[in-house]
Amino acid sequence: MKVIVLGSGIIGTASAWFLNKAGHDVTVVERQPGAALETSFANGCQISVSHAEPWANPAAPMKVLKWLGREDAPLLYRFRPEWLQWKWGMHFLRECTPARTAYNIRQIVAISEYSRQTLQAVRAETGIDYDCLTRGILHFYTDQKDFDDSLPAAKLMRELGCPRNSISAEEVVNIEPALARIRDKIVGGDFTATDESGDIYKFTTGLAAKATQAGVDFRFNTTVTRLLIEGTGADAKITGVEVIDAEGRHQVLRADAFVMAMGSFSVPLLTPIGIDLTIYPGKGYSATYPIINSGAAPSVSLTDDGYKLVVTRLGDRLRVAGTCELNGYTRDLNSARCDAITRRTQELFPDACDYDNPAYWTGLRPLTPSNVPYIGKTKYNNLFLNTGHGTLGWTMGCGSGRAVADLVSGRRPEVDFAFTGMPERSHIGSVKAQPV
Repeated sequence: MKVIVLGSGIIGTASAWFLNKAGHDVTVVERQPGAALETSFANGCQISVSHAEPWANPAAPMKVLKWLGREDAPLLYRFRPEWLQWKWGMHFLRECTPARTAYNIRQIVAISEYSRQTLQAVRAETGIDYDCLTRGILHFYTDQKDFDDSLPAAKLMRELGCPRNSISAEEVVNIEPALARIRDKIVGGDFTATDESGDIYKFTTGLAAKATQAGVDFRFNTTVTRLLIEGTGADAKITGVEVIDAEGRHQVLRADAFVMAMGSFSVPLLTPIGIDLTIYPGKGYSATYPIINSGAAPSVSLTDDGYKLVVTRLGDRLRVAGTCELNGYTRDLNSARCDAITRRTQELFPDACDYDNPAYWTGLRPLTPSNVPYIGKTKYNNLFLNTGHGTLGWTMGCGSGRAVADLVSGRRPEVDFAFTGMPERSHIGSVKAQPV
């Protein structure tokens, strides 16, 4: 079967890889000149099953209110006169109940754990070098209430098979001695030894190269303008995608099946054909610093809960990423937010890096209100979704690609997850997946 994948970030590239392995003729369409040049370019680089607690949780509404108007707030919500942002915000509040939070954690843990195991298999098969570290992820807290509030979620994750263990401040510093200088501010933490980290850009471009060698056709510098439909009702299907190619020519690319993996940019293409996804772009920031003192830099990937930052060692570089700005599709750098990242990193590790030469970056993370992505079928029998992974695209990427390849091939994926357009296998404490 001929399959067109729209988008070549980690989600689209992994989808193409597994579709090719399933025996399909795969073409990837990407507007950038190469793979992983947008949201997958410079994110926090954590494979963090332990980070499965969604942003929408019972404590979130008060935090958002507290942060309103602060330019350096971990979550900056800029009110805009657009329906999608307001609808997203209302759905976000609905997901903040304890029951919805617990349900969403189950979904996120399921696809994330499946994805980590899939990544490990791909790494063993391909030998791609991407500065991988398998030293776990250490989450530390500097606010007692935040630490106390984290305990039920950590307990639930352990029950679901994710070994996120709550630990004392002393244990935090024992695991990562580079945090010793702020020992008096740390109140506790949790450590997940099975979590990993690595450069998502290196991995995705490496996987794209392997996929090309296997026969996948990557069409870079090619912009999708619309999806073409034929038929009505249950018989309706996608017949092709209209694109503008690298030479500026209008073309129609045709296939038997299509996978939407364009992150935040999935929405404007799907809305005109009657598929309404609640995905809003969350502008995430990162800073990458050259390490000048290896011994003073952390060697375990960290999550700084109070500042909503993740810190990852990538060879001789330190990547610090986080915060979120809900402000439409703009990717302009906000100097106040960039300065806040550097200020906090320098406070934590003053002698570790060259802080005068940071590489700042922003990417539009495709956020659903629940943090659960859309993976699965649509009302068009040959159009499939693999989008809306928010801050966990790297964590969920390989598993999502493998799952959607199964769905396109007519197989039920192994993982028990709420795939769109399909009933769930376990219904205890859950709701049925809705068609889109």
